[in-house]
Amino acid sequence: MDLFEYQARDLFEAHGVPVLAGATATTPAQARDAAERIGANSGGVTVVKAQVKTGGRGKAGGVKVARSADEAEQLAGQILGMDIKGHTVGTVMIAAGAKIAEEYYFSLLLDRANRSYLAMCSKEGGMEIEQLAVERPEALAKVEVDPNVGIDDAKAREIVEAAGFDEATGAAIVPVLKTLWTVYHDEDATLVEVNPLVKTEDGSIIALDGKVTLDGNADFRHPDHEALEDKAAANPLEAEAKEKGLNYVKLDGSVGIIGNGAGLVMSTLDVVAYAGEQLNGSAGGDSIKPANFLDIGGGASAEVMANGLHIILGDEQVKSVFVNVFGGITACDQVAKGIVGALDALGDQATKPLVVRLDGNNVEEGRRILAERNHPLVTIEPTMDGAARKAAELAAAAN
Repeated sequence: MDLFEYQARDLFEAHGVPVLAGATATTPAQARDAAERIGANSGGVTVVKAQVKTGGRGKAGGVKVARSADEAEQLAGQILGMDIKGHTVGTVMIAAGAKIAEEYYFSLLLDRANRSYLAMCSKEGGMEIEQLAVERPEALAKVEVDPNVGIDDAKAREIVEAAGFDEATGAAIVPVLKTLWTVYHDEDATLVEVNPLVKTEDGSIIALDGKVTLDGNADFRHPDHEALEDKAAANPLEAEAKEKGLNYVKLDGSVGIIGNGAGLVMSTLDVVAYAGEQLNGSAGGDSIKPANFLDIGGGASAEVMANGLHIILGDEQVKSVFVNVFGGITACDQVAKGIVGALDALGDQATKPLVVRLDGNNVEEGRRILAERNHPLVTIEPTMDGAARKAAELAAAAN
């Protein structure tokens, strides 16, 4: 889950990361009130910042400096409702102004390839950090962080030395990096980024901006994270699937996908996409792509299957459904019973054709159960490629 900047700021503050005062506003009048309160301690200067989950806000005109409460109100009126890379601004953050001497960059992220964490740090922060990483990669220090140790004094000093900071500035940054590690570790984040991390004219180190991504797999440890979800922007099908405990991601296609196991589902997405490519040029061929990722896990009970089918059939873009299950711990006969039970439970709600491919443990009995039920919506295919082709054809015929 990606956080808005103001949420990241609040999280930083709760853990002791030095930040500036800030408040949110959804109307120009609220922005004025916030600027009057916050600007009182920063010489009347505040910054009006669009709250959207995308980069490039500054270049798009979504970050403006206001030198009075009146100007903050005016700028908020310009920014609210603005479209930034497809994201409509519904909230702005009013932040205190700061006398910036230098801007730096720091991030801590999950390095999946090396099964560790990676800290990145540069003396050159700001809006052009992506360009810096491409054009002058030597200016961006990359330091591996052992997950079992984290960022202690020694590791923080290693990071600032690798980035080329002078001794005095590095010493001031070290405790901030240690505290940012605490945010990363204690909140189960996969990304904590500060751009810019600034040194003010009085020598203070402050996190002027923040980007945080939290690991949804750790939600059971953080019931308070639920309050951070942007439910208004969530896809309704994904929200409903989450409530039912399903691993579902909405995609932009017409073939619904159900499988057991993330690896099998990912492979299923590939074969359906390939089958759709073969149909390009036919009626509706361009839309023959996977409509979703849905992993029902190892226990494909009637209830789980019914919930999965209910979610997929609720997607108006879906024209056919491909159920691809490899029986392992759960045998194919139990999967087949789950499919039959799901269709019976859904009744008239089940209106789109299903292509079922079963393989693995007790596959013959599973296919017998489906054949015996002989549901008019169900087609049994013995191979994965053949099933993908059939599902693609049915989706194309329905367009």
